[in-house]
Amino acid sequence: MTHPWPRHDATPEHRASFAEAEPRSYWLDVLPPRSPQPPLEQEGECDLCIVGGGYTGLWAALLAKQRAPQRDVVVVEAARCGEGASGRNGGFLNYSLTHGLLNGIARFPGEIAELERLGLANYEELRADLERHAVECAFTESGEMAVALTDAEVAHLREELALLRAYGHDVELLDGPAVRAQVASPVYKAGLWQRNGAALVDPARLADGLREAALRAGVRIHEHSAVRSLRRSGESMLVIGDGALLRARRVLLATSAYRSLVASVRLLIAPVYDYVLMSEPIDAARWAQVGWTAGQGLSDMGNLFHYYRPTADRRILWGGYDAVYRYGGDVGPHRDQDQRTFERLAQHFFATFPQLEGVRFSHRWGGAIDTCSRFSLFVGTAHRGRVAYAAGYTGLGVGASRFGARAALELLDGERSGIEQLAMVRRRPVPFPPEPLRSAVIQLTRNRLAAADRRGGRRGLWLAALDRVGLGFDS
Repeated sequence: MTHPWPRHDATPEHRASFAEAEPRSYWLDVLPPRSPQPPLEQEGECDLCIVGGGYTGLWAALLAKQRAPQRDVVVVEAARCGEGASGRNGGFLNYSLTHGLLNGIARFPGEIAELERLGLANYEELRADLERHAVECAFTESGEMAVALTDAEVAHLREELALLRAYGHDVELLDGPAVRAQVASPVYKAGLWQRNGAALVDPARLADGLREAALRAGVRIHEHSAVRSLRRSGESMLVIGDGALLRARRVLLATSAYRSLVASVRLLIAPVYDYVLMSEPIDAARWAQVGWTAGQGLSDMGNLFHYYRPTADRRILWGGYDAVYRYGGDVGPHRDQDQRTFERLAQHFFATFPQLEGVRFSHRWGGAIDTCSRFSLFVGTAHRGRVAYAAGYTGLGVGASRFGARAALELLDGERSGIEQLAMVRRRPVPFPPEPLRSAVIQLTRNRLAAADRRGGRRGLWLAALDRVGLGFDS
């Protein structure tokens, strides 16, 4: 059985469902107003300059001050802190550092037990940090559930159940009636509910809370301050912007899908656009037809998959499926809207929840994901150890970004905690080919992933070849 997604064009009703939606991230749109931090407009110096004011950069700033309170730390952000992926994602905060246990076993088989331990420890430390710094981000531990839409996916869930339990996770397999009792959708055949190491957050409030915590810790933040280049100067690095220059003893790059200031990192990342619809608040009577009283985050299991979640005011965030790469890795506000993808998302939403036909979407937006070929974090150094970077989260960075910040900071400080010995740290992912081959490979791979979904998950020769060389692509 293939996935139950409509193969025809979107109906006028589906197009109308998002036609009047605000073309902006819902999370950023409802964030309480606050004054921006001043731009970097003159020469200065610091001990540590962090380029990028998203999750990785803000966690790095907080951890740097925690480890050395007298260290002079500066965060330089091109827009406003949290404006990029950190304010646009679904708010799924997962313990995994490896984009899930299955991917971790495939990529780091000899270290997966240690990576699982580190991931769960990072999750607990992150939760403690949010309490310590009074970061209010609607942190809700409702778990995550993967839902099967085909018989083949039910079999995959059974295999994953055994694997997750072998690694000590609190997980339950629900059959069709049981999963539909949790969330009422006619397309569900089974569900795997993982209760530990998974929470939902308001992603923009998380970024904003980390920003405020960093300011209280004495971090200097400059927003609307694009960095154009890095240059080594003696024992320091010159961080060069538009009419401004910062001399830093060390630099930590946290620029996610945006063009890296280290040339060798650019081939390691393919900026892929993900798109999201947020529904209007759904009245109590219609919500009762869906159920969803436990409030889990959900995702389906195809190679091209959706992720979705409820909010406190009975909205539904619905995103994913398409993973749109533009030639040359083009990234910017002009890419935040995609009519065809929004049409497909609306179609699939109402196929999943036909009882919500007629609901409208209040917001529609997109954002760039820092995809790498192994689907998970990589860290490293450049300029003889004066610069460190963390990137490649491939859409699962809400929790892993704290660990990425820690690992990059330890590399800069020369700390030996054992993290530096991990293959995740020592080995970089397989690079994507340069253009024009990069675009051709990615588009062919997306086509073959969709074909595998239609064939019940059976991967063909092209995907098998990519698996063998460690080059992948994920929606």
